[in-house]
Amino acid sequence: MTDHSTATHAVPTVSGKLLELTEGEMVLGIPDTDYRMKLVLEIESPVAVGQKITGTIHATARRVDVIPAGGRYVEPVFGRPRRVQGRIVGGHGPSRTLYVKAGPALICTLSDERQSPEQFSIGQMVSFDVEAGAVFKPQLA
Repeated sequence: MTDHSTATHAVPTVSGKLLELTEGEMVLGIPDTDYRMKLVLEIESPVAVGQKITGTIHATARRVDVIPAGGRYVEPVFGRPRRVQGRIVGGHGPSRTLYVKAGPALICTLSDERQSPEQFSIGQMVSFDVEAGAVFKPQLA
């Protein structure tokens, strides 16, 4: 991760409302947006439907492209994340991850072996497709 200010960046968390819960999946509502993200939930939810939940969203990014400009978003607004565009806010080289603020923040693992977090800089705008199976990992109190 190329960054001239600091080498350490906090892992980005997301807070929202647990809207639906089914076997192994959940729908997360992001406050002050229309986002209703369908995500895999690998552990039992620590909260009931309708309550606030905080955790991290983990996605696998296909080839990441640096773009000159544009807005931040996750497509589609309803359903599983398929496309992300946002600003790099951090990363972790050994785990091959970029932290991307795209409305909600995501921790994105690079699937293209030709890419590494060190090739990107904090503040760059990036765009990429997301593989199926994005995961929400709740923070446990």
